[in-house]
Amino acid sequence: MGELIGLVAVSAPFLMVLGIVWIGSQKKLEEKRIAATAEMSSEKAAQYASHTAELEQRVRVLERIVTDRGYDIATQIEALRDQKQVEDTDNGVPLGIDRKETA
Repeated sequence: MGELIGLVAVSAPFLMVLGIVWIGSQKKLEEKRIAATAEMSSEKAAQYASHTAELEQRVRVLERIVTDRGYDIATQIEALRDQKQVEDTDNGVPLGIDRKETA
C-alpha cells in the first residue's frame, strides 16, 4: 500500500500538468469555434440586410405606382379582362364537326 501512495504522489503532478494543458487546448478550440460562428452569423446578417433593402425598394416602387396612378389600376385590369373575353369568343374557322364519317 505504501508503494501505491508513492506512485500516486509521484504521478499526481504530471497528471495535473496534463489536465491543465488539456483544459487550455479545449479553451482555445472553443474560442475558435465561437469566432467561426460569429463570422458566419455576420455573413448571414449581411445577406438578410441586402435582401431587406431589395424588398424595401420593391415596396417603394409599388407605392409609387399606386399613388401616381391612383386607383385606376382596377379599371385597367377589368378592361384587360373584357378584352380577353372578346378574344376568347373569336375562335377562328369552325370545324365541320356535324359531318360524320361513313365507312
